[in-house]
This record gives sequence, C-alpha cells and structure tokens, in this order.
Amino acid sequence: MRVSDFDFVLPPERIALRPAAPRESAKLLVVGGDGFQDKTVADLPGELRAGDVLVFNNTKVIPAALSGNRVGRLGTTPKIEALLHMRLDGARWKAFVKPAKKLVAGDRVDFGGLEALVEEKGEAGEVTFAFVVGGAELDAALAIVGRVPLPPYIEAQRPQDAQDRADYQTVYAAHEGAVAAPTAGLHFTQDLLKRLQETGITQEFVTLHVGAGTFLPVKAEDTADHKMHSEWGEVSADVATQLRSARAEGRRVIAVGTTSLRLLEASGLAAFSGSTDIFITPGYRFRAVDGLMTNFHLPRSTLFMLVSAFAGQARMKAAYEHAIAQGYRFYSYGDASLLWPAA
Repeated sequence: MRVSDFDFVLPPERIALRPAAPRESAKLLVVGGDGFQDKTVADLPGELRAGDVLVFNNTKVIPAALSGNRVGRLGTTPKIEALLHMRLDGARWKAFVKPAKKLVAGDRVDFGGLEALVEEKGEAGEVTFAFVVGGAELDAALAIVGRVPLPPYIEAQRPQDAQDRADYQTVYAAHEGAVAAPTAGLHFTQDLLKRLQETGITQEFVTLHVGAGTFLPVKAEDTADHKMHSEWGEVSADVATQLRSARAEGRRVIAVGTTSLRLLEASGLAAFSGSTDIFITPGYRFRAVDGLMTNFHLPRSTLFMLVSAFAGQARMKAAYEHAIAQGYRFYSYGDASLLWPAA
C-alpha cells in the first residue's frame, strides 16, 4: 500500500504539549458501528460491560535520552545526543545518535560522567554502546544523567521539566525498559482503575518495552518496503490462559494501546517472551483482540496504519476529521479513542 494513503492534515495547535489534568478528564472518541460518540476517559466504565478484559502494558519508561561528548580522539570533542532504544544485556544498549557521523567504532563518549564505548555502528544513525558499568549501577547512573525521552514534536516546542517525569509514566508502570510511554495508559488513574474493577471489568498486564523506533518516520513510499524496529515483550502463561478463556466464553479482550495490541497479536494469546517487529497494515486479520483504546497518531505513521487496519481506513480518516473539528488533542499527551472493529 502507498504510505501517502495514510496522510492527513493536522493543524499544529491540535498537538498536545501537556496532558489533561486530571488524567481521566481527557476526551474519548468512541468509534463504533453507529458512528462517533464524544465522551471522556472518565466515561470508560459505561462504555464497557461486565466480563470485558482490559489489557495494559506495564512497561516503565527509563531516562534514556543522553547528552555527552566524544572523548579520547585528537582534535574536537563534538557534542553527541543519544536515545537508547534497546537493551542488549546488562551494560550494552543500541541507541539512535546525532550526529552519528562523528563516531566510529572504538570511540568513547562521556555522558556527564557516565562513559560508553562505541562498539558498533549500524544504519540510520544507530550505534551500539558498551557502558563502563552495568546492571543496577548503570540504571542508577542513567537516573542521574539521563532525561525523559519525550517525543521530538514536544521537545521542539518546549523544554522538559520535572513534571514530565510523572506525566510521561503510567500509574501502573512496573518493569523498567521502555524509552517511550505506552501513551493510551497515561489516561488512567488509580480511581479509574478501581471503578472499572467495580464494574466487573477484568484487568490483565503484559510488558512491551516500547522502543525509540516508534518515533521514526516512515521513509518508504510503499508499506511493503518499511522495516519495523523490534521490541522486547512478554506475555505470561497465566495471562495468556486468562485471555484465551475470556474469548472462549464470549467476553471481549480490549487492548489499552497499540503496544498491548501488537504484543497480543504477536503472541497469538500464547505465553511469549522475546522480540517482535510485527507491522500491521490494512488487510491484516486480527486474532487476539476485540477492541482497542488508543491515542491519536501521526500522519503517515505505522500506528495510523494499525488503527486503519483495525477499524477501517475510511472510517478512521473520518474519525480523525471529526476529532480535529471537535478540538481533540493529538499524540502522546493528547486525547484518546475507543475503537471497535468495522463490521
């Protein structure tokens, strides 16, 4: 399919630079068989039914954005910006680097007192760093020198601050490793989770460590030529059993976020632990989920392709036109949608 088929015009003022407060006050566009309904996230319990299962991604965002300088080579010490995106082991990370052309294998980079060796250079500015410390010691160092990896379209508009460390994290985050938030989950508070439970809606948790590849633009002209970056995820045997039982009993499984959906589809509702680079475009046959709650995504992005596959391409373009006209806020800190598949 042509990537241009997933383009649309988004007025810049529709891009959210801060989340709604309180979180569940964000708008919620319900896209169902009977058209569009304008709600708020606080209304979610009334949009679901007893027995439904919400599946959340409990990954935890780490301070993965680093600034430093190349050291040890004669001449200049250029400034290096790095965004960690995949942990390889206790001390090694893959990262997207700017300017990558300033580095070669064997270089050392000092990130504010945390040193790393350039082990390997890949394509599109990707570098493999081997840090001088590993494990818990590396995690502690990143917490000191690293920054919250806010999306580029937010950082281009304002500097990040201490509030972002709380705002860009779900209230149920548990397992460190993501360098981007599972943003649909940012709308939930402990109070909302409690009200959902009291309504008879089950909550299950999976883990997908969202990578920085989620920020990368699709440069190919045809979707068949786009390569997805892989991300590590896990679905426990118990959760897989619970979800299979729910579907067998006719209860709906609703993914909270495209990250949860992609992991569930990659696992096929079986126990899973490993990497996935699943790329979902129109024509894909969904086998694991019955509904999707997600934010509003970028034009020409793999995520807009995913929601078009799930709810229908023409339907989603119309939904986005409605959202723009009604003042919905887009992207990571923006409003949400609840999607049911096209009949």
